[in-house]
Amino acid sequence: MVKFILQQSLNPYFNIASEEYLLRSFSDDFIYIYRCNPSIVVGKHQNTFAEVNIRLVERLSIPVVRRLSGGGTVFHDLGNINFCFISNGVPGQLVDFKRFTLPVIDFLRSLGVNAYLGQKHDIRVGDRKISGNASYAFGNRVMHHGTLLFSSDLEFLAEAIRVEPGLFTGSAIQSNRSRVANTVDFLSPKMDIEQFTNRMMEWFARKVPNGLPYQLSDADTLAVDLLVKEKYSTWGWNYGFSPSFERICPLTTSLGAVTMRISVAHGHVESTAVDVVPDERLAAWCKTFLARLQGKRYDIQSVADALVGAVEEYPGLEPGVTLDELLTCLIG
Repeated sequence: MVKFILQQSLNPYFNIASEEYLLRSFSDDFIYIYRCNPSIVVGKHQNTFAEVNIRLVERLSIPVVRRLSGGGTVFHDLGNINFCFISNGVPGQLVDFKRFTLPVIDFLRSLGVNAYLGQKHDIRVGDRKISGNASYAFGNRVMHHGTLLFSSDLEFLAEAIRVEPGLFTGSAIQSNRSRVANTVDFLSPKMDIEQFTNRMMEWFARKVPNGLPYQLSDADTLAVDLLVKEKYSTWGWNYGFSPSFERICPLTTSLGAVTMRISVAHGHVESTAVDVVPDERLAAWCKTFLARLQGKRYDIQSVADALVGAVEEYPGLEPGVTLDELLTCLIG
C-alpha cells in the first residue's frame, strides 16, 4: 500500500524527523511532500562547521539539521519543495536513483520543463541544477529524498552554505557546489508554489491509483516530536556528530601573521597549536586563548568567551583586529 502525505508543517526539525519515523515505524510505502521554513540540511557524514556559514545562521536563528542520508548540504526555504519516497525492496538493491528521480522528471516534463538526470544523481535543466537527491537504506526499506528549487532565494542560499576552501582538514564528505536555478523560471504558463505542489501530488496519485492519502495521527505526531527532542533538534546530532577535523585559522595582525590550529572531535576542542609567531606577546596571547578553548564545545559562545578572557589577561596588547574579525577567523 502506498500512502500519500502532503505535509502542512513547515518545521524543518519535525519534517526531517518524520522521514526517519515513517521509514522505521511502518511497512507501507510513502510519497511524502513537504516544505520548510528557511533552514540548512547537512548530509549525515558531513562536517557542519565546514559546510555552513556559522555566524550567519547563528545571527538569523536559522535551523541547521543533519539528515539520515549522505550527500551534500542543501538549503530549504518556502520556495523549495522536498519530496521523499519510502519503499520496500530487496537488501542490496534498494538504492536506485533513477527509479525515484524519473517520476519527478516525468512530472516536470509534463509541464514543459526540459529536465534530465545529471551525472551526480541531480535533476538539471540545461547546465543548471534544480534538484539534489540522496538515499538511505534501512533493512529491506529505502528512503529516497530530494529538494526541488521552485522559487527559492538563490542569493541567500549561496551565502548560507558558503564554503571556505583550504581551512578544514578531515575525512568528512564535502559538498560539490553547482550552478542552480529555480523551476518556476522554466514554467510556461507560470503558477505559484501551492498550485505546483498540488499538481505534483495529483500526478503521483494518478501514477499509483491504489494509493491512499495519509495524515499523521496524534500518536504519530507525539512519536515524531520525541524524535525531534532527542535527536533532530540537538546540537550533538546537528553539529557534534561531525567527523573529527582541524580548522586552520590564519590571522594577520599589526604584530605579525599567525596561524592557529584547532582540532575538534565530537564537537569539542581536542587539541590546539600555534605556528611560530615573530612577536612574543602575540604568541603568548594566542597560547592563552587556545588554552582557554581546550576541551570546550566548539561553538561561537565558547570561542567568544575564550577570546574575551585572553584579552583581559593581556590588556595592553593591541593586535589591530576586532573581536568580530577574530571570530570570523576562528569559527567562520
